[in-house]
Amino acid sequence: MSQILQHDAALVLFSGGQDSATCLAWALSRFARVETLGFAYGQRHAVELDCRERLIEGLKDIHPDWAKKLGDSHTLSIPTLATISDTALTRDVEIAMGADGLPNTFVPGRNLLFVSFAAALAYRRGIGALVGGMCETDYSGYPDCRDATLKALNVALNLGMATDFQLHTPLMWRDKAATWTLAHELGGAALVDLIREHSHTCYLGERGGRHDWGYGCGECPACQLRAKGWREYQAGQASLSAGTASS
Repeated sequence: MSQILQHDAALVLFSGGQDSATCLAWALSRFARVETLGFAYGQRHAVELDCRERLIEGLKDIHPDWAKKLGDSHTLSIPTLATISDTALTRDVEIAMGADGLPNTFVPGRNLLFVSFAAALAYRRGIGALVGGMCETDYSGYPDCRDATLKALNVALNLGMATDFQLHTPLMWRDKAATWTLAHELGGAALVDLIREHSHTCYLGERGGRHDWGYGCGECPACQLRAKGWREYQAGQASLSAGTASS
């Protein structure tokens, strides 16, 4: 007999980054109960995990009803992923493009493992919805972020566990500017400011340098994508303000 899952409950893959923080707000606006899951896998930017508590507390302050919906926060340690990987996210090496055309920040199988572990935890807790911040619009070409990959994984998980998990990827077709816009739609300027100040993106784990888009080295691919998205979001907001003033 298959496990009975609650489809008004969601488990969010929550790293402490911009994308996952936005997805957490998205889930809180749609589901009755929301739990979070982060992974410690020997990543260079493990500081991202330290950002989660402040983000969660900030979300509770933004919407009192979100505070009522937030359930347990989980962390799974999977150091084996770093042991078998040879990447710039799990080794102290310079970030560069690989011979396969992918940046060496690609950790093979990472999202496949993350979603599979999330499904196993959700199964035990009776949670029917999985939410992840994967995106193939503004990304580094990682094949495990693609829509086709994740839809296939969703099918495999449901077959392998005899369940009906629904895997949601609300950022799949949004670039980083649109992700900032979504945050504003969900929680206004307060959520944008919370994510800008307390989420972490930088692959190098840099929290010393403060930029208008948040903290980071400003040079790695993740920082560059976040900065570009922030500039485009700000330009869009300025255009909207100008249009409103002239109408």
